[in-house]
Amino acid sequence: MPDIMISGIPVSFPFDPYDVQKEYMCRVIESLQNNTNAILESPTGTGKTLSLLCSSLAWLLVKKAQLQMNAQVGNFSDHSGFTGKLIDNLKSGTGKSKDASWGMPKIIYSSRTHSQLTQAMQELKRSSYKHVKAAVLGSRDQMCIHPEVSKEPNNNNKVNMCQLKVKSRTCFFYNNVESKKDDRAVRGDDILDIEDLVGVGKKLKCCPYYLSKELKQDADIIFMPYNYLLDPKSRKANGVELMNNIVILDEAHNVEKMCEESASLQIRTTDIALCIDEITHVMKSFSETSEEQIDATVDSSQPKDFTCDDLCILKEMMLAFEKAVDDIEVGREGSTYPGGFIFDLLSKAEIRDHNQMAVITMIENLIQYLATASSSPFQRKGVGLQKIVDLLNVVFSGTSHSHKERVKLCYKVHVQVEDKKSNKKTEGWGALKPNSSKSTERILSYWCFSPGFGMKQLLEQNVRSIILTSGTLAPLKPLISELGIPIGVQLENPHIVKSNQICVKIIGQGPDGVQLNSNYQNRDNPKYITSLGRTILSFSRVVPDGLLVFFPSYPIMNKCQEMWQSEGIWTNINSIKPIFVEPQRKDTFNAIIKDYYSKISDPSTRGACFMAVCRGKVSEGLDFADMNGRAVIITGLPFPPLKDPRIVLKKKYLDELRMKEKDFLSGDEWYSLEATRAVNQAIGRVIRHQNDYGAILLCDSRFNSPKLKGQLSAWLRNYINVSNKFGETVSEICRFYKNAEMALPAPKLKPLMSNESNRQQSVNVGGVSFPITVARTVKSTKKNVSQYPNSNEVYADFSMDFYKNSHSSAYVNEFRPKQTKDLFSALDTSVEANESSTQSLVAINKRTAEDNLLANVSKKKKYKIKPFGFDENLKSEPSNIVEKTAPTSLVDFVKEIKVLLQPEQYKLFQGSISAYKREGDFSAFVTTLGNLFENRNMFYLLKGMKRFLKEEHKNNFQAYCDKVKFDT
Repeated sequence: MPDIMISGIPVSFPFDPYDVQKEYMCRVIESLQNNTNAILESPTGTGKTLSLLCSSLAWLLVKKAQLQMNAQVGNFSDHSGFTGKLIDNLKSGTGKSKDASWGMPKIIYSSRTHSQLTQAMQELKRSSYKHVKAAVLGSRDQMCIHPEVSKEPNNNNKVNMCQLKVKSRTCFFYNNVESKKDDRAVRGDDILDIEDLVGVGKKLKCCPYYLSKELKQDADIIFMPYNYLLDPKSRKANGVELMNNIVILDEAHNVEKMCEESASLQIRTTDIALCIDEITHVMKSFSETSEEQIDATVDSSQPKDFTCDDLCILKEMMLAFEKAVDDIEVGREGSTYPGGFIFDLLSKAEIRDHNQMAVITMIENLIQYLATASSSPFQRKGVGLQKIVDLLNVVFSGTSHSHKERVKLCYKVHVQVEDKKSNKKTEGWGALKPNSSKSTERILSYWCFSPGFGMKQLLEQNVRSIILTSGTLAPLKPLISELGIPIGVQLENPHIVKSNQICVKIIGQGPDGVQLNSNYQNRDNPKYITSLGRTILSFSRVVPDGLLVFFPSYPIMNKCQEMWQSEGIWTNINSIKPIFVEPQRKDTFNAIIKDYYSKISDPSTRGACFMAVCRGKVSEGLDFADMNGRAVIITGLPFPPLKDPRIVLKKKYLDELRMKEKDFLSGDEWYSLEATRAVNQAIGRVIRHQNDYGAILLCDSRFNSPKLKGQLSAWLRNYINVSNKFGETVSEICRFYKNAEMALPAPKLKPLMSNESNRQQSVNVGGVSFPITVARTVKSTKKNVSQYPNSNEVYADFSMDFYKNSHSSAYVNEFRPKQTKDLFSALDTSVEANESSTQSLVAINKRTAEDNLLANVSKKKKYKIKPFGFDENLKSEPSNIVEKTAPTSLVDFVKEIKVLLQPEQYKLFQGSISAYKREGDFSAFVTTLGNLFENRNMFYLLKGMKRFLKEEHKNNFQAYCDKVKFDT
């Protein structure tokens, strides 16, 4: 790996760095040498993370050498000869010494998510700095391997259970940490990320969570998520030392929000009521004199770090706090008070600076007692108490006069009446309140509106340097003003791409001439949604390989999905590129993204389409290089909800600051910038390296305004073109891909089969003729259903709830027909499309000799379907007759219904499906199905409908089928 000299520091880099990378590393080293803070913007795809790691670690190694030399020869001024020259060189390389400290600085590398941290650690493993000592901090949620604790779903309970087991030395895995921490598997040459640590922990039978804390002590670089660094409570819990250390905040476009979030909190009156109930519950267990009468859910043998008097005082405090919140005057839209109002509220409950630590300690002891006193799932676990502790920790994070003055400037207290929707969720707990019938539930919000509040707390810990970096930080001036910390080094890097690698188009109207505008007034317009769907369909035909489509929010994406499915647009896109949808649940995300990547690399497909949301997981930190992402479509601007009280107050707060200091953004400028920064992040998924290429299609006419263009990433602006005629735009994009493919080095391509060749044919879209590569078909053995979890439910996933739970199972993709995703889409699919789908399905099925024998009985290959409770009828039939079963293929199933029913009957069938999906009226649905299919020839189709029903109706449907009998 070549070494290059940057500002007197030899940096080892895996290849000859680009100019933008050299400039970036130069600014990092400048910041470290001068002990100053830096804000560095470098577009996604310029190798920012690798440059950051190599330059900072190169400086650290030189600093280490300097300190070691000083320790060996003494830090005196009269050095001569070689030693003196060496010391002078090391000093000039490392720069100023902070407070003449002899301590070795560490690098704390922080990012938003653990997946981003894992990516950074992978980069480090591939560099020449893989020998440095590294550690990663994670949560018990990810790292606990104790069989009992790891199964606890609530994270707070998990923490308390773990702490008690550690305290009482009853955790076998924790007890082994001391003896195993120096094992070669732990202290070897390899850098261990969270997954590696868990593997080592299981192998050595020792706790990965506490093992990571041991590794942290000697590490040169420590990886951790933002909240471990920015949240004072998490920082203390994880033992994060900041003095004389370097803090790197990667993906820092989120730092403003994270600083505000970690310093803010919401609490409901129902939480306070629950807290009072939990204290009362423990008091009852104290008051019982006989062991037989003690509450069965509380283990009286557990040690108690509190007395009955403590409980009485705490309960009085909480009752007083509840009353204080109930007595606040609240207007219709809620009421806002200055930040200092929170101290007045708590003082009414006798919680002040002098006793807040005693109250917090008392409540924490109570929580630990409740969380571990019983294994019963119905036992109170201290959830309400935890909310109060969190509030007190945030409010009393500092007690000095200057801290309270900053609170008055940076915070607002907002009180609002809880709306009906959320009230339903907490209604049960409301009964715990003695006066809940009189007063409505309220939400008390303690909101921080200044990221500088959290950043100044970091500076107060005497950090050496803070480096904030991201691909989307501009404009830098207002960001620096908001952060409120001195910035000595700034950088706005250009991109490394050339004009033939990027195509940026603003698409103002769809192929049908309808204006594309996703504003609040227009987003529910059926004509707009249809036009947007047709636009994406047109581009899916010409964009090779991976296509990313970003929506402003989940509700908008779900609305479009539902309408496109009902109109058949979804089916048409899916037939060209299988569609994957970003799930709201975290647990299915990794499986779905893995399936997407595998579909892209499948030589039998024309790529895949991933539909996601701005600010979601797909838009943050994931790599869609080369074939994984050849185009990104932005369907609208993801503005925050305008009438949300927090948004309203943030805008007002910024407007007040703007009146005092012109460098600050106005409320409206911030609001607009929130949307475009999210767009810039999503756009950054496509161009990932020097030879990558792709198209960026902005499908909203509002992007054409000079203001919004000016807020897009600086490297992008010179390439923006406005589309006037849709057909010409499609043709231009097609030519762009053809030229890019010829001019740029080919990435790792899908392997061609020996019997294949790259043929081209002409396809007409929107009146424009252009060539595309024919999708290659390849024979492969279809995976057995039993290889997948929930395989007996594979087709059941195409249920009425599909619209809401799209892609909840990542395994569905392996089995579903290419053209359709659910029963309703299948109903709209043309017979021609069905036939082509059936052919492709047959092409990839590899039949065995046994299958050919079965084909004499049934023409199509079927998985065995269990009879639906017709054993008695089957017994009366001759043994050589096999009962007919509904096709397992969704396409074949709908096709068979269409063939057997009259046109009027089929229309009635479609109507009943839509009504059931919309209203969920099971009895009406079954009556209609019975009228259509309740005869000997078609009854098997009625039974086949079971898999499409809602879960709660399946048993009733089975019972209905079992009762039906035909005369012999």
